[in-house]
Amino acid sequence: MACLTRTDLGLLALRLGTGGVLIAHGTQKLFGWFGGHGLKGAAAGMHAMGFRPGLPNALMAGLGEAGGGALLALGAATPVGGAAAIGAMSAAVEVHRPKGFFNSTGGYEYPAFLGLAAAGLAVAGPGRYSVDHATGNRLNSPAMLVGAFALSTAAAAEVLRRRTKVVAAQAAAEQEKEKAAAEEAVAELP
Repeated sequence: MACLTRTDLGLLALRLGTGGVLIAHGTQKLFGWFGGHGLKGAAAGMHAMGFRPGLPNALMAGLGEAGGGALLALGAATPVGGAAAIGAMSAAVEVHRPKGFFNSTGGYEYPAFLGLAAAGLAVAGPGRYSVDHATGNRLNSPAMLVGAFALSTAAAAEVLRRRTKVVAAQAAAEQEKEKAAAEEAVAELP
């Protein structure tokens, strides 16, 4: 019988905690569970935050969180679960970035921490008490780690590039609207 180790128990606790939180957030978006708004509400929120189109972005965010969280919690295809969570959290970090670091001011502390925990688990591996260990780590290889991280990075970069474009266009339109209102106010002066 395998020896119980503190490291394996620690990884199990971290996987279950991090994965559970991610699952809860993802199912809020996908199904409206735990006080969430469901896919329709999440899509409207994503659209308002500049992620276009809103529905596919909400679906991918929900799947990245719930699916990535489930894989992490189970310790199954751990690099894929970690990479999916990191991709979803990178978008959340970007949304919260303008409000600074701390969660208490609406900052990016919380999604950054979840992303870092997911990254750490993906790199460290799930430990002995996991599906990956039970299957000989077939889906927990260095190649899987590199591939999953590369794909997640590329996808997140493209999503954020598109959002940046939308947010910049919205800011330019708002600035133009303010300029027109100011010109109109000046024209009405006696």
